[in-house]
Amino acid sequence: MAGQRVNLDGEAVKPLTICMIGAGGFIGSHLCERLMHETDHTVMAIDVYGDKISHLLQPGHEWSDRIEFHKINIKHDPRLEGLVKMSDLVINLAAICTPADYNTRPLDTIYSNFVDALPVVQYCRENEKRLIHFSTCEVYGKTIGSFLAKDSPLRNDPAFYMLKEDETPCIFGSIDKQRWSYACAKQLIERLIYGEGAENGLEFTIVRPFNWIGPRMDFIPGVDGPQDSVPRVLACFSNNLMKGEPLKLVDGGESQRTFIYIKDAIDAVQRMIENPARANGQIFNVGNPNNEVTVRELAELMTDVYCKVSGNARPEVTTVDVTSKEFYGVGYDDSDKRIPDMTIIKKQLEWEPKTSLYDLMEHTLTYQHTTYAEAVKKAMSKATAT
Repeated sequence: MAGQRVNLDGEAVKPLTICMIGAGGFIGSHLCERLMHETDHTVMAIDVYGDKISHLLQPGHEWSDRIEFHKINIKHDPRLEGLVKMSDLVINLAAICTPADYNTRPLDTIYSNFVDALPVVQYCRENEKRLIHFSTCEVYGKTIGSFLAKDSPLRNDPAFYMLKEDETPCIFGSIDKQRWSYACAKQLIERLIYGEGAENGLEFTIVRPFNWIGPRMDFIPGVDGPQDSVPRVLACFSNNLMKGEPLKLVDGGESQRTFIYIKDAIDAVQRMIENPARANGQIFNVGNPNNEVTVRELAELMTDVYCKVSGNARPEVTTVDVTSKEFYGVGYDDSDKRIPDMTIIKKQLEWEPKTSLYDLMEHTLTYQHTTYAEAVKKAMSKATAT
């Protein structure tokens, strides 16, 4: 058991029973690890898949009586409400959040991120349970600066690209750009949660992750995911690197992103869990503005780091440009920058990220290589033989 701990205000942290929806995913698995290893909290882990937390569910651990897995599809399982009633806190991580799906599965994307989340919010409100809901940095859409002339000096003014929780407008593409189905669904559930807080007293915190990176993120096509599916950028690039293929840059890879190490981000979430007086009613950006790169720069960095951790020689051709239509299909659109303003989370939770972009890539690509490289080679050999 963990020793007596105190929160940011010096108050004793009391053990909570946490209903975690989507606990078997990337973020959920790391959050479950933290809660088991460093706290006395109990987790009712809800997901369709439990592979990423299977190591925590094995009997004989000192925390074995504090975590239990419930294989539940929240779309149509009456057990969900009972588990919410038994909890002190609900954390909702469930989502379809892969860009390739936004164009090809816009209805599933909207239902998953809005319709399926409605009962969770309702159960929390009816049973007076606190809710930490995971949204996305995509709710900001495009920056104001993206509408300025390309040579405008204002593009370098933070006022035109820095994303602030309480000021920045949400700017999406036209309706035929179905890539925004995800962002719109996430924005609407945010507005509903905020409204429940204002009208019905729901205690809530909304989290907007900015590209959380680390082990167990996403899938490798043909190894632990469908061969014909397209994962997010880190897994896409990792897959290319392990296959010895050039990394595909969509529309030149000019979009700018920031990346944060998952362990830094989990520190922030733990503070939200254990400091309700500081976190309730807040929307938090959680990212690392110091780790900003273009996607093209990210590809070059990942190539360098992967060659270091794998011992492979650097390829002569590292990248190849493809159009968004080729890569994602018709209806794709993108934001230019996603740089989080961190004022609110620094003030409320006294939190800042620590891990540099190079270090987080080294940690992550070491894991990718150790976990997947041989399996990728075998899959390639099998495909060649076939």
